[in-house]
Amino acid sequence: AGFLKGLKIAEARQKMIELLKENNLLVSQKQVIHRTPICERSKDPIEFINMKEFYLKQVEFKEKILEISEKINFFAPESRQIFVDWVNSITIDWPISRRRYYATEVPVWHCKKCNEIIVPPKGKYYRPWREKCPVKCKCGSTEAEGDIRVFDTWFDSSISPLYILKYERDKEFFAKNSRCSLRPQGKEIIRTWLYYTIFKCYLLTGKPIFKDVWINHHILDEKGAKMSKSVGNVIDPHELLEKYGAEPFRLWCAIEGNLDSQDFRCSYERIEGAGKALTKLWNVARFVSMFPKPEGNINLMELDRWIINEMNKLINEARIKYEKYDFHNPAIALKHFLFETFASHYLELVKGRVYNDNKKFSKEEQNGALYTLNYCLENILKLFAPIIPFITYKIYKDLEGKDIHREEFPKAGEKIEIQFTEEELTELNSAIWKTKKEKGLSLKAEVKEITLDKKFKGIEKDLIEAHSIKKINYGEKFSIVI
Repeated sequence: AGFLKGLKIAEARQKMIELLKENNLLVSQKQVIHRTPICERSKDPIEFINMKEFYLKQVEFKEKILEISEKINFFAPESRQIFVDWVNSITIDWPISRRRYYATEVPVWHCKKCNEIIVPPKGKYYRPWREKCPVKCKCGSTEAEGDIRVFDTWFDSSISPLYILKYERDKEFFAKNSRCSLRPQGKEIIRTWLYYTIFKCYLLTGKPIFKDVWINHHILDEKGAKMSKSVGNVIDPHELLEKYGAEPFRLWCAIEGNLDSQDFRCSYERIEGAGKALTKLWNVARFVSMFPKPEGNINLMELDRWIINEMNKLINEARIKYEKYDFHNPAIALKHFLFETFASHYLELVKGRVYNDNKKFSKEEQNGALYTLNYCLENILKLFAPIIPFITYKIYKDLEGKDIHREEFPKAGEKIEIQFTEEELTELNSAIWKTKKEKGLSLKAEVKEITLDKKFKGIEKDLIEAHSIKKINYGEKFSIVI
């Protein structure tokens, strides 16, 4: 740098202008606007300095990487294109060394006699900048200077799955457990962490290292902007956990949107709303636990078969979605089932049979209700467990004395033919409750006479008990007399 040596960039530029002026070499000066790269965090201009670095060949492997990526499942499938586009854009080899203070040291020395690069035996962490070279050079010299460069951060993080699989440390374990089942990660580092991991593990093993890749999008701030420390709009997760707890936050993440295909905003109000679902789950479990499990013969009535059928549909849907790392749709369906289908309709209709204070139902019919309550609660907990693991563990442990996370995932029973749909039953109950409310009556008020579609005949006893109905007629047109 000559006379500019030791100066900062801005100072050096000013010094050059001063020297040009002193020597009458400055022809003219004018202000211009030009594009210049800046650091994303510090906002300082980036200065490119041409220096020798270590490179790893990658351009010649592009087609092979694209080929093995086809053997990896991407969730959502659209995320694969981000990976493909990045690989196709590569035009230079991978510069793997950096000149920084903190990172993994490049473990090589340089022979002072013949300039040969000396690589030490593997199996140990080396710090060449402060350690003496452990081996002689090929030329016989023992005088060597340690390299002061460090690796690109992705160079060593790219072997994280190999470390987990005990690559070259336990061959039997590696052979038994390879490939890694899943790599979950953000979409913005597909071009770095995912690409470099697939690439480097391929160079070492010749195979794809993952079975599945799950790519998540971003949770944005309340205004829909990407969170950034430099902008100051980062939401502190510790504050969220302190205020709402981890389980409401987990459930909100699943309910709010499908993070593998879209960004969504962080909403304190909606996180708090997710907490109400946990309260509902707790209250439902507490209600069911008030009654003993059925003993003796069980008679499943039409209402029981209906809710079991709905539960089985949910089990099938959840299994299909979970296997594709879709947590959003099962969470939405589970929440609806818990609040509406099960609590608002089945529980309300079956309470009279569960208590059976007036002995209008046989012991077998009461047992049918008790069996169904336990069947549904057990499966609700198991289906919710992947999303809200702690509260489901607590409830299941208290009720069953077992660890829910060691239980087998539910299997749905055979489909049952039911005369009515969930929507039709919901509409019926809502119509009865609405009529009572409009007349300013309690929901327990007596219904003198009601005309229903004959499809509801199978749940007649439960309807009479739940809605205090004196007389039921069956016809095409609904009518009610209070």
